[in-house]
Amino acid sequence: MTLRPRRSALYMPGANARALDKARTLAADVLILDLEDAVAPDAKEQARAQVLASVHEGGYGSRELVIRTNGLDTEWGHADLAAAALSGADAVLIPKVDSAEGVRLADRVLRAAGAPDSLRLWVMMETPRAMLAAGEIAGASARLECLVMGTSDLTKDLNALPTRDRLPMVTSLGLCLLAARAYGLTALDGVHVDLDDADGLAASCRQGRELGFDGKTLIHPKQLDAANTAFAPTSEEVARARRIIDAHASAVAEGKGITLVDGKLVEALHVETARRVVALGEVVGIS
Repeated sequence: MTLRPRRSALYMPGANARALDKARTLAADVLILDLEDAVAPDAKEQARAQVLASVHEGGYGSRELVIRTNGLDTEWGHADLAAAALSGADAVLIPKVDSAEGVRLADRVLRAAGAPDSLRLWVMMETPRAMLAAGEIAGASARLECLVMGTSDLTKDLNALPTRDRLPMVTSLGLCLLAARAYGLTALDGVHVDLDDADGLAASCRQGRELGFDGKTLIHPKQLDAANTAFAPTSEEVARARRIIDAHASAVAEGKGITLVDGKLVEALHVETARRVVALGEVVGIS
């Protein structure tokens, strides 16, 4: 069982050459090289060229490289997507997708531009329509791999308040998680925008993991440690997972379907979860 960790997904401004270079040294599982929100209109062409050059140059190690394009309804979107198709990036992230047809359109543009099957498609879930269509979006393309929450835009569209407990987001987060799990996709939580609120970031990461997200999108390198810690198992969790696997195997060998570990019932479904915990722990160096 192998997993690709996506505990931390850091947005990097595509127009900032120094940031793209620094990203090679950061402890991020995923780097989202951004051509959209982080880039002013008059810098879009330059940003696209810089991002393509950086990806081609390499040096990012095992970090997953994702290019966030401008929307296909903008003057830059199609050119961004066509350029990303043969860039060598791992995935392309499309903003403000609110229907299954939006996913299929992006897939068609990638295929027309010669994108290999290995180039994955990620989509931003950041509008009320996207929440209502989450299931259709998640099942729209075999190339689709990840749903990324855009909670800042969603908060604005809902006329909601950015509360510490994120109660206004719970319904939307749940809908997207259900859709992702139904179709075997990764789900990444939205950003925490207050860079001076370390406690709030930690709480948001903890809540995201408790809900079931695979990781969190971030806007600054100082947020990496919190996400990497929250979305990785602890050594104690890995140890308990190994006990669950061993105890269940012993029970099965004795003709039993269930057993107890630390006083709690263990059956096959718990073993599946335990194996995932062990696999993730091994990938991120926790044993």
